Amino acid sequence: MSTTITDKDLDTDVLPERIRRFPFPFSGDSYRYSANVEPARKTVETEVGSWGSFLIDTDEHYLPDLQERDQVLEKDPTRTQVLPHMRLAVWDAITTLLPAMAEEHPRTMSYHRNGNTCRWGNTLQNLELEFTIGDDDSLPMGPLRFLGSQIQDDIVFLDAREDTLWLDAGLVTFAADWSFGFDVGMKFMEVHTPVPRVQTEPVINRAHQFLLRLQPGGQFRRTNWTMTVDRRLDTSTETYPDWAPDRGTIAADPDLPNRLHLRVEVQHMLCLPHTGAVLFLIRSYLLPLSDIAQVPVWRERLGHVLAELPEDMAEYKGISRYRKAASTWLLA
Repeated sequence: MSTTITDKDLDTDVLPERIRRFPFPFSGDSYRYSANVEPARKTVETEVGSWGSFLIDTDEHYLPDLQERDQVLEKDPTRTQVLPHMRLAVWDAITTLLPAMAEEHPRTMSYHRNGNTCRWGNTLQNLELEFTIGDDDSLPMGPLRFLGSQIQDDIVFLDAREDTLWLDAGLVTFAADWSFGFDVGMKFMEVHTPVPRVQTEPVINRAHQFLLRLQPGGQFRRTNWTMTVDRRLDTSTETYPDWAPDRGTIAADPDLPNRLHLRVEVQHMLCLPHTGAVLFLIRSYLLPLSDIAQVPVWRERLGHVLAELPEDMAEYKGISRYRKAASTWLLA
């Protein structure tokens, strides 16, 4: 490798917060599908910092991310849908997540409840409002749209019936190469049919069974990853013409280290306490290779993962055309 700095020599205090708090997902030099499920709010120590202490994380991108969400929804309101039987689950999510946010971020957020009357404060948005649980009109834009205006995570609701899970509601503006609008109303296993090896490896089925067995109040998480050109959160199927061409040109771009981002999803899975619906939160973090390279062990590990990844998995993640260039740069 071109750098002689080791992790032992690295002064982590000088690294920006976006690196110190990044959920780097690799523990070895290769990657295969795994459930990698662990309890929520479990702090994970990394070579340069930590992540995972919060159920709902907020960072330097909080306001810009929510502004981008507003823009996406203005262009395409179908990114949020709630089938009628999921209305109560949305309220269950609100009364679960807002108190958790106030507990985790007491300097910026507050939540007080008296019967069905609630008061929510968010100083990051200069917001103070009162609403009534169960009264959709008491929240601006309606319950799900309001919840999506307070957290950076995408929001998906899974309903359990007929011994399976159904994707029956959600607000998804930052999908990584999939379409929420297409998947609404589908079974969990149908949603994951495009994943390679889904028929030959038991990971997806095990995840399905795990979610079906979740008990009310249960909170867990896992990570997933891909790569994205530029810090673009919305790489949904609907916007494919806007971002797909970059996949074919980035390998030859001299600015590849700054433009190509490792994209990590921290996915929280909660069984809501009153309705029993499964709440699936997807928080996306993006870090350019130039930042990854500031941590020598991350640089080398990601380089090896990209070089070793089986071609069918690389193709599914959409990285097959540039992963060699990225790996070569990282391991140079």
